[in-house]
Amino acid sequence: MTKQRYFFLILILGSLTALAPFSIDMYLPGFPAIAKSLHTTTEKVALSLSTFFIGISAGQLLYGPLLDKYGRKKPLYFGLGLYIIASIGCYFSVTIEQLIALRFIQAIGSCAAGVASMTMVRDIFPLKDNAKVFALLILVLGASPMIAPTAGGYVTAAFGWHAIFIILAVMAVLIMLAVVFGLRDNYKPDSSISLKPKPIINSFIAVIKNPQFYTYAICGGIGFSCLFAYVSASPLVFMDVFKVSSKTYGWIFAGLSVGFIGASQVNSGLVKKFKSEQIVIVSISAMVIISILFLVGAWQNLLGLGGSLVMIFGVLCCVGISSPNTSALALAPFEKNAGTASALLGAFQMCIGSAVSVGVSLFPGKSAAPMAGIMVVSSSLALIVLLTGRRNIKEKVVAKAGQAVAH
Repeated sequence: MTKQRYFFLILILGSLTALAPFSIDMYLPGFPAIAKSLHTTTEKVALSLSTFFIGISAGQLLYGPLLDKYGRKKPLYFGLGLYIIASIGCYFSVTIEQLIALRFIQAIGSCAAGVASMTMVRDIFPLKDNAKVFALLILVLGASPMIAPTAGGYVTAAFGWHAIFIILAVMAVLIMLAVVFGLRDNYKPDSSISLKPKPIINSFIAVIKNPQFYTYAICGGIGFSCLFAYVSASPLVFMDVFKVSSKTYGWIFAGLSVGFIGASQVNSGLVKKFKSEQIVIVSISAMVIISILFLVGAWQNLLGLGGSLVMIFGVLCCVGISSPNTSALALAPFEKNAGTASALLGAFQMCIGSAVSVGVSLFPGKSAAPMAGIMVVSSSLALIVLLTGRRNIKEKVVAKAGQAVAH
């Protein structure tokens, strides 16, 4: 594979991965404007974010078997088409109930892109390169928190919040064209895979029963929920508690994302010197410590805006380092059922993220303590799952000379 081809593949797969996060981040600065326009509260608008997470969680389980049976592209085209239609529907929403429902449908469409991109990493690249490729995807994914909130703030100020959803629809069209003309489907569809409920359930159970999968998928999903806690709570914390403007919030969101992106790229160097398992345990442990310091500082009103930014930056750095490694380790044992495994991995992340986003919305936006508290619980549970689950892994699948081997 040439360097140019490698770069182009990473760009397309990264764009697919970033579609759902971009759909989240771009409309966050518009929360106050949406609430005013639809005659509701910011907390009620936040439910449209929660339903988006729920839609992604449910949709990923749908697309996993479809990607394995029909190949990667056909289900992907369906999902992107659904996303485009729902985005246009969001543009025409006149009540908060309509927006909440359409965001759910939009999420069902967007998660096809996320599942397909993760599955194609397992299809296209050598197993030994997967952690590195996932880190590169996070680099492209990082364009979302850097660009989306800032752009969303300016778009909302200039054209109103409705325009955000037209922009998202246009993005999906461009991504679909890139997939059609620039991405080959290297996977041979498996017609033997049944779409009846019982075989699908059995396939999911077979994946879940693998100790290496459930240890790193659950650990990674719980750890990743710290990012969801930040995304869900940040509009309330920064705009309601610290009273920053929507444009300033966009710049803050973009700045904090540098920690997440930069850490993921530091990980590319770390995997050359250390095992992914070692990187995961150190990064999760650091996440626990920083989250506890954040909670204590927020609870005692010791941090203010600057201190809170430092703590959140530290947590996001830990997530950026741990996430590529937990994903690579969770998917390593699978080749035939890569789509199913990728769907379950994404579903774990989004189910936990949905619960976290709903939990954040239940707390009044009077301080950063609820965000910090959820980060403490999430990171601590992730560490417990990791330490206990590792004991059950009898045959660990690793990469050697581009092949998966067990030892």
